[in-house]
Amino acid sequence: MLALIYYCVAIGLVNGELHMRYFNWAEPDGATSGFVDTSRITIENSLERLTAVRAELKSYNVTAYIVPTSDAHGSSSLSPADARREWLSGLSGSSGTLVVTDNEALLWTDGRYFTQFEMQVDTTLWTLMRQGIDLSIDQWLTANMAPNSVVGVDPTLYTRSAWIPLQTALEAGNVTLKAIAENLVDKARTKIGDPPPDRPNNPLIPLTREFTGRSSSEKIAELSKQIQSVGASALVLTALDDIAYTLNLRGSDVLFNPVFFSYLIIKDVPAPNNVILFWGEGGLHTNISTHLQSEELEIQTRNYLDIFEYLSNYSNSLPDDSTIWLTSDASQAIFLAAESDKVNIRSTLSPVALIKCVKNDVELKGIRNAHIKDAIALIRGLRWVEEQVAAGTNVSEIDVSDKLEELRRSEVDSHGPSFSTIAGAGENGAIIHYRPPREGSRVIGPDDMLLVDSGGQYKDGTTDITRTRHMSGSPSDIQRFMFTNVMKGQISMATVVFPRGTVGHTLDSFARRYLWNLGVSYGHGTGHGLGHFLRVHEGPSWIQAAPSSTDPGIVEKMIFSNEPGYYEVGEYGIRHEDIVEVITVNKDADHVHAQDIIGDFDGAGALGFYTISLVPHQTASLNITLLDDFEIKYLNTYHARVLATIGPILKQRNLTEDYDWLERECAPILRDAAILVKTSPLLILISVVTLWFRA
Repeated sequence: MLALIYYCVAIGLVNGELHMRYFNWAEPDGATSGFVDTSRITIENSLERLTAVRAELKSYNVTAYIVPTSDAHGSSSLSPADARREWLSGLSGSSGTLVVTDNEALLWTDGRYFTQFEMQVDTTLWTLMRQGIDLSIDQWLTANMAPNSVVGVDPTLYTRSAWIPLQTALEAGNVTLKAIAENLVDKARTKIGDPPPDRPNNPLIPLTREFTGRSSSEKIAELSKQIQSVGASALVLTALDDIAYTLNLRGSDVLFNPVFFSYLIIKDVPAPNNVILFWGEGGLHTNISTHLQSEELEIQTRNYLDIFEYLSNYSNSLPDDSTIWLTSDASQAIFLAAESDKVNIRSTLSPVALIKCVKNDVELKGIRNAHIKDAIALIRGLRWVEEQVAAGTNVSEIDVSDKLEELRRSEVDSHGPSFSTIAGAGENGAIIHYRPPREGSRVIGPDDMLLVDSGGQYKDGTTDITRTRHMSGSPSDIQRFMFTNVMKGQISMATVVFPRGTVGHTLDSFARRYLWNLGVSYGHGTGHGLGHFLRVHEGPSWIQAAPSSTDPGIVEKMIFSNEPGYYEVGEYGIRHEDIVEVITVNKDADHVHAQDIIGDFDGAGALGFYTISLVPHQTASLNITLLDDFEIKYLNTYHARVLATIGPILKQRNLTEDYDWLERECAPILRDAAILVKTSPLLILISVVTLWFRA
């Protein structure tokens, strides 16, 4: 399920190289630009949109203009108000950066979107630049911009960590990188009668300690200690999920993401003047004020748009040699506002990101419970689609998406999907970030392999899971072969033991090893963090092929996805994804290697994963002869746990058909039975009789 994204890495894609060389920093599930109104975004009117933007370039005297996929907070999922790259190019999805000049229009994206580019973008106007293969953005600009050229960009959409390298590269060629406060895409949209929608400012949602495990005042106190320890006067938070986590508030300003547009400043002065929230028009509804009072937190509120002026005035009011702490995911505009001759800027990974990626016990309990609810919804949905297809009923991919949303919303404390459901049948399953269209969605046939990557938002946790199932349970030999090798990689990752502090990059090859043996791989990362009723992709730790310089190392109570895949373009896609919890592995652990443990890596500590997703894999699509005894035992044990956990709930709800389906799908794998499919009818009869006598 695509991502996704570690903020400074995500925005760092604008220079075309930062962690993108191997196409695997982001995951396959649903980081999207929201549900953009695409009725006016067609290949037929691509030239009109591009011409309008080029007119703005002329009026601002810039030679080239960069359009990244971002908002002012470095988000991976965008509101329609910020979906500028999609509006201009037509390419939907989570990754892409545009460069527009008078005679060139280029789109940089990664391997997940090469096929999608050909389908959605006017290739007579736009040139695909394959990240990691073609020139990076800074290389292309350096090679193609004449001396004294000006490259424009909206500084709210670029992190400082991306801005400086690009600026340095351009200056070497006597080219200026210019910050333009007015966004030229927004201006172009308005002039052709298709203005960007208003920025959402929806009501806030209080999240009580029953779900969070810690009050917001406790979190602020911890951050205040860190601010004091580094000698800073204030910490400025700009990432929306950091702010939501810190204040124990949620929102609905970004589709699928329970966050709200805001900035937060925490000062080193005593309360009530130490916490300032920039949100909406600066007021709070009574229920939110009451919630914050119950958490013993007093805050000031100001208009969302006041952040830049306030930060500039604050910086200039500080004593000489003061320090303001900015996170490395903050925009260039935030840095420019905070900088003055009087202050020092401390820039690091967000301390909130480091805190929230390690879940507390209440959060862990909630996430596990959310996955039980989510499993019920997905099991019911998978049973439904298979029975509909078997009965000859026309069921489309969008029907599957709608059904899963309906079933998830029926569960307690549901807040809908955690991303746009990927339901790809047949060849659409090979489009890694596929989103079925509302009109013209593919009808699912009995011979289709169906890849369903979906998730839910619940007050007690966020979920994300992928299951690939052949609709008749009789895939081709090559599909069965690849399905099994992807499964072997997922089991390898699920059962690995590693030293505490290992970075995610080190583990990635465990999931790829069986595909690598075949000379193939997949163009996305193997694992991403998971928020607690927050983003479905949460940093700063990632399990991916490319190393990340800011990976803090894996420790207990982190949450990751485990999602290897294989994609045969034009034919089918396969992905197996579970969510796993990082646990200590010792003799008492619930881990397959617990009894084998004889050390703890010389005191570093032995860690492993515990799978908390609870939906059966389709064993009918496995080639059992390719699995060893360990792998069969793992699957049988997992399916027994799924049935023991979910089965009683289905019975209690009188969901008899769903229970019967689950019981069949969780039946143990018998190697002798698997051999039958490769034998003659006579040998089958002999084997059946033999098995009957054994029983």
